[in-house]
Amino acid sequence: MLRLRAICPFSWRMFQFRPFSFEPLISQMTKSTDEEQIFDLIEKNKAILTEEQVGCAFSMLWQFQRQKISLLKNVEYIREHPQFLTLQDLATTKMEFMNDTTLVNVLYITQQFGIKAHDPLIEALVTEAWRRLERFDISVLSKFSSCLVDQHLYFSPLMGEIADIVNRNLESIQDLRSLSVLMVNISSLISQRFQEQLVNKTELLFDTIDPSQVNTARRIVQFLRNIKYSYYPLLERCNQVFLSNMNHLDLDFISKILSLYHSLQFYNFQFFLMAKKRLTEMIPLFDHPANFVKLLVALGPLAGPQEKDRIASILCKHLDNYKPVELLRITQTLIFLHFQSKDFFVKLRELLISYLKVSVVPSEIALLVCALSMLPSPHLDEARISQIEAVLPQCDLSDLNDFATSVLRCIQYDHTYLDSTPGKQLKLLQKLDYHGRQRLQKCNDLNLLWKEVKSLKGDWFAHSLLEETVVTLQRLMDEINYMNIAGIASFISRSNYLSTSLLDRIASVVVQQIEKIHPFAILGVILPFCALNYDPPQRDEFFGTCIQHLNSHLSKLDPIMLVFLGSSLATIEYFPENLLKAIFNIKFLAKLDSQLELLCSSLNMKVQFRLMELNRAVCLECPEYQIPWFHERFCQQYNKDTGSMNGAQQQIYKMLAEVLGGINFVKASVLTPYYYTIGFECILDKRKNPLPYGSHNLTLGKLPKIHSESNTQIAGSRLPPGAEKIALEFLDSRAFCRNTPHLKGKSAMKKRHLEILGYHVIQIPHFEWNSMALSTKGARMDYLRERIFGAGKSDRCFY
Repeated sequence: MLRLRAICPFSWRMFQFRPFSFEPLISQMTKSTDEEQIFDLIEKNKAILTEEQVGCAFSMLWQFQRQKISLLKNVEYIREHPQFLTLQDLATTKMEFMNDTTLVNVLYITQQFGIKAHDPLIEALVTEAWRRLERFDISVLSKFSSCLVDQHLYFSPLMGEIADIVNRNLESIQDLRSLSVLMVNISSLISQRFQEQLVNKTELLFDTIDPSQVNTARRIVQFLRNIKYSYYPLLERCNQVFLSNMNHLDLDFISKILSLYHSLQFYNFQFFLMAKKRLTEMIPLFDHPANFVKLLVALGPLAGPQEKDRIASILCKHLDNYKPVELLRITQTLIFLHFQSKDFFVKLRELLISYLKVSVVPSEIALLVCALSMLPSPHLDEARISQIEAVLPQCDLSDLNDFATSVLRCIQYDHTYLDSTPGKQLKLLQKLDYHGRQRLQKCNDLNLLWKEVKSLKGDWFAHSLLEETVVTLQRLMDEINYMNIAGIASFISRSNYLSTSLLDRIASVVVQQIEKIHPFAILGVILPFCALNYDPPQRDEFFGTCIQHLNSHLSKLDPIMLVFLGSSLATIEYFPENLLKAIFNIKFLAKLDSQLELLCSSLNMKVQFRLMELNRAVCLECPEYQIPWFHERFCQQYNKDTGSMNGAQQQIYKMLAEVLGGINFVKASVLTPYYYTIGFECILDKRKNPLPYGSHNLTLGKLPKIHSESNTQIAGSRLPPGAEKIALEFLDSRAFCRNTPHLKGKSAMKKRHLEILGYHVIQIPHFEWNSMALSTKGARMDYLRERIFGAGKSDRCFY
């Protein structure tokens, strides 16, 4: 025994220094209650820790960290602790023995604790993971891809290899949670065909996830946003997950979803209603600056007056703590809320300028300049103009548009209030035009173009780049497909630019690929045809295909969308019976009323007006449906006062009085049955002689009083035999497409309806009235005589 002790003194001493507890180390770690106990175990056992125990130590430290309120302070403490450095050294020496899950988990946790990508441990872990990449299972692969994203390696060869592995193994993947992580992380690298495969796979696996997995649903929506694809079937299913878990969603989550929905142009009334309620409940709970700006941006567009005043008062206290992008969001929201405080805006301007002076990133400079231009008394000095000019070659179309919009605001203010238009600002606009055209001309990918163009709006874009943008779209129109068709169609309708080749291509894609186009996208697809009054070569097949595709989904469509759909189709004389039955029934109208109560006043009025237009169109063009006219009271309130006539209308009114023989032969601003307002009205007998009105106490440009008993009476029913009422309409630029004298849908429908009401309609286009040929009073008088009395010429209109 003594001999044995003499032979093994080292072993005996080692045994004496072992922990007095014989409980396994991993069990001791999992029972620890704070980081200090973990660090104590590391210090006492660092010579004998296994790779599994190292991995467990990392996991426990991260578990404690996630429970902390003050995350940043605690991260610094952990990262700088001597035993955490020891743990990193142990991970370096033992990583090749770690299993795949432990290896990637250690990489993930070290990054969460703020260890930089160039740290030797991180580099070694990434290299080892890359070596094992092909054998990773789906969950480990997804977590590793997130580690690469944290290092901003979106376009790295390693991320490309991960995308290839997902592509090769897609059919066998059954874990949608892990797949959704990978979809988001590889979305920047994959082809359109692979995107479609991932969307299809997600649909197949969606029912396998637990209804409470809101993060999986959020990642699916984020993937759709990343690939710019508003795929309604998946959006609807994800939206149902969010609705069923709304009471458990926090501010970050709701703010993120609202932002994603906005990018995808996906509108769900129930979600917005529930989100507003949930966000309003959060107002008293948040006083941290970062959280409160999220609440401001998320709730601002949904808020009522009470919520606005609570939001604004808290915001003022934290203004110094916000970053540039947050300051822009704050500015946009406060302008939207009509917030007024001189002192607040002075302080906000000083902050924006201080950030702008040190900024070198084009997108950040653009957003700072944009925020400055939205404040009262906007102005750009020479230093800021030079700063903008320096970054123009690096800007995309969105940045250029932001700069141009901001410069135009400043020019307008300088011209209006300072009576000057600085030459440098005008030269800057010219440079913006040049760089915008250059970017469009070099573009050779429709999806990349659409990414930059889809949100562009404003005077600069319309006047400087719209035509060049349409030319580029025409050049790339073979790339239009069912994924991007609704967005491009909506862009055309917003732009008011008639491109028959683009619309023909859209119609062709719809007919060929209708089964791949979701019914929710149909409104966006048909809108330019309705708004711009254009019939494609296969008109009946195109519209028939769209309507047939909608029929089985009418009950699922949002009431507001149905109203807009019905009124749009009415402009082109399409009245699908199933659609009208879905709209004109008590249950639907009650549901619509409940939604209207919660909308802002402008949108509320817009929806009501569209419903009225549809009701009027059905009564006039489809009396066989026997749908009653129920907008009498609405129209009386809406038409209480339309104001005075403009200069051109007053000029025409006086000339018409001369042409017809006196002021008592013409009426101005006439309210017709079914409440159309026409510019001028006169009556001709069967020999084309003007007939006087009985009484004429009309104030110039004001509406006559309409008696309710005549609100649906046909115009010619009380006239002498052979006489006819003539409606003369002066059409300004809003009645025509932007690029051609082609009458738009609303004006064409009005002419059609006035003719049904018994009027002979004469339309006077602004480009004829203001032409050189009609530059004298005599020429204009002759023009009016020809239009009113000329045989065979008075009934022409412009298409």
